Amino acid sequence: MSTALTTSPDYATLAQMFWHGVRTRSSATMMRQKDLGIWRSYSWTEVGEIVTDVAAALRSFGMQAGDVTSVLSNTNREWVWADLGALTAGGVVNGIYPTDAAAQLEYLCSDSRTQFLFVEDEEQLDKYLEVRERLPELRQVIVFDMEGLRKLDDPQVMSFERFLEVGRAYRQQHPDIVAEGLRARTANDLAILVYTSGTTGKPKGAMLSHGNLVASCLMASAVLFKDLPAYSERIAFLPLCHVAERIGGEYTAIQTGHILNFVENPDTVFENLREVQPAYFAGVPRIWEKIYSSTMIALKEASGLQQWAYAQAIAAGQAMASVHEQWQEPGTGLRLRYWLARKLVLNNLRRAMGLNQLLCGVTGAAPISPELIRWYHAMGIDLRETWGMTESGGGSTLTPKRRRPGSIGMPFPPMELRISDEGELQLRGPTVFMGYLNLPEKTAETLEGGWLHTGDAGRVDADGYYYITDRIKDIIITAGGKNITPSEWENQLKFSPYVTDAVVIGDKRAYLSCLVMIDHENVEQWAQDAQVEFSDYRSLCRSRQVLDLIGAEIEKVNKEFARVEQIKEFRLIENKLTAEDEELTPTMKLKRKLVNEKYKDLIASMYGAGKAA
Repeated sequence: MSTALTTSPDYATLAQMFWHGVRTRSSATMMRQKDLGIWRSYSWTEVGEIVTDVAAALRSFGMQAGDVTSVLSNTNREWVWADLGALTAGGVVNGIYPTDAAAQLEYLCSDSRTQFLFVEDEEQLDKYLEVRERLPELRQVIVFDMEGLRKLDDPQVMSFERFLEVGRAYRQQHPDIVAEGLRARTANDLAILVYTSGTTGKPKGAMLSHGNLVASCLMASAVLFKDLPAYSERIAFLPLCHVAERIGGEYTAIQTGHILNFVENPDTVFENLREVQPAYFAGVPRIWEKIYSSTMIALKEASGLQQWAYAQAIAAGQAMASVHEQWQEPGTGLRLRYWLARKLVLNNLRRAMGLNQLLCGVTGAAPISPELIRWYHAMGIDLRETWGMTESGGGSTLTPKRRRPGSIGMPFPPMELRISDEGELQLRGPTVFMGYLNLPEKTAETLEGGWLHTGDAGRVDADGYYYITDRIKDIIITAGGKNITPSEWENQLKFSPYVTDAVVIGDKRAYLSCLVMIDHENVEQWAQDAQVEFSDYRSLCRSRQVLDLIGAEIEKVNKEFARVEQIKEFRLIENKLTAEDEELTPTMKLKRKLVNEKYKDLIASMYGAGKAA
C-alpha cells in the first residue's frame, strides 16, 4: 500500500476539518435526506449555518470545552448536525444506540457525565424521562422530531427548531463563536466516546482523540478513497454511534467531500441504495449477505432463459475473478466473454441491487465468507475486506487490489500490525485510542507494552496478508483436544440464502453442534413456493420441510471440512430476533456468550443420550 498521511497542515481537529470543508466547498452538496418522499440537498454552507446555530445554543446553555453531549437517535442529518455543532463548541460527543433501553441510557449518560442530550422523538425522550431523576448533571434535552410532543411543557426539554432559534439569537451577541470553539481543542484532546457492546460486562467508553480520528480519515483517503472522484455518492445507514458509520461514513465523507445520502429508515436501505446507486458503499457482512440472498431468490423466480443467461454470465465472471485472484492478466477471449456478460446480464443485476455505479465496496465489523467475496468479484464489484475495532479508531487494514479472499489485507500505513507469541493480533499507530473512560486498569491491560491487544487470533502469510482466525476467547477445544475456529464454518453456512446467522457449539464436548437463525423472508418465500403450511415464525422453524432445508445446507458446508470439524446436530432459534433483543449486537451479530447461556436447554438437547459421536 502507498504511504498515508496522518496529519494535515489545514486542520488538527474534527471541527477544523469540517470548517475547512465549508470554506473550500461552500455551495457544493454535502448531504441529502428525504422530506415527504423527495430528496432534499444541503450545501456545505447551509450545514455550516446549522452547525453554528447548534454550537451557539450549546454555549448559551453553559457548555464548556470538554463537556459531553450525547445523541440518542437513528442515523439522520440531525445526528450529524448535533455532532458537528457540539464539536465546534469544543465539546465531546457520545452516541447512544436507539435500541438501548432506559437503564442503558442512564448508565451511559452517568458514566460519561453527559450534560446535553439530543433525542430523535417521543419514544427516545420517554427513555430519558423514565430515568431523569437519576441524572442530575444533565442540563438540557433537545428533540429532533416533536410529533406527539407539541403540547409538552417542560423547561428541560425543547424542540430542535427552538434550539436553533436560541443559537441564532446568541450568535448576534457572540459573532466569534466558531473561532473560539476551534481554538478550544487540540489534536491531543478527547473528541468522541464510543461505548463497546458490553458482551462481557458493562459497556466501556473508548476515548478517541481528535488526532486519532483525523489520522484515520487521512489514512483511508490515501488508500481506500484515492481513486474515487470528488463528490462521489455514499449511503449512510449504519448506526452513527458505531465506529463503522461514524468514522468510515460521516468523518471520512467530510474529509473527502463525498456526498452523504441518509436512508429514510433501517427498512428502506435496499430501496434507497437502488435510488442513489453510490460510488462507495460500506456494510457489515449481513448487508452483503442479504443483497446476495435476495438476488438468488429473485433468480429462482426468473424464466428459464434468464436463469440460463445468468449461469453463463456468472461463469464468465468467476473465470475473470479467478484469474485476478491468481494475480494474472486475462486473455483476449476471456476479456470479450466477460464484456458481453457485463453488457447483457450482470450490469442489469448490479443495477437492481443498487450497485451498478459502485467503484468500491467495503465489508467489515465481522467475518464474511470468502465465497461471498468471490461472487461479488465475479459480478464485477470490487468488494474489499477491512478489519479494525473501536479501540483502533475504525478500519486499520484493507485488502489491496491484488485480491486474496478471506484475508483482511494489510495495515494502513503507517499502522503496525504483528502476531504475538500467543497468536494474538496486536496493533499500534496514530489511530489507537486514548484508553477507556474511568477504567485505568483496563486501559493499561489493553495497551500493555505500547501495543493494542485486540483479542483476535490471527496469522500472516508469506506475502504479508493478514488473516483473522477467530476471537481468542471463541476458539473451541473439543473433548478430544481438537482446536476449532467456529467462525470459519459459520461464515460458510451464512453464504446460504436461507441462513442469517449461526453459532457453532462444542467447547469441551464430544462433537460440534450449531444453533441457526434462518433468513425469515427467504425461508418464508421458499415455504410458500413449496406449499409448506405454517402460521407464524415459530411454526415455520418447526416445519419438517424447513428443518430438512437447513439440514441440507449444513451438509453442503460439512463436505468442506474434516470429520472432526463437521456439525452433527443443529437447532433453529425459534424467536425472530431484532436489534432490540439482547442476543444481537447493534450490528446484528449473534452474541456467542449470551446465546450459549440463554439457549442452554436447547443446546443440551443436542447432546442427549443416543446422539451421534
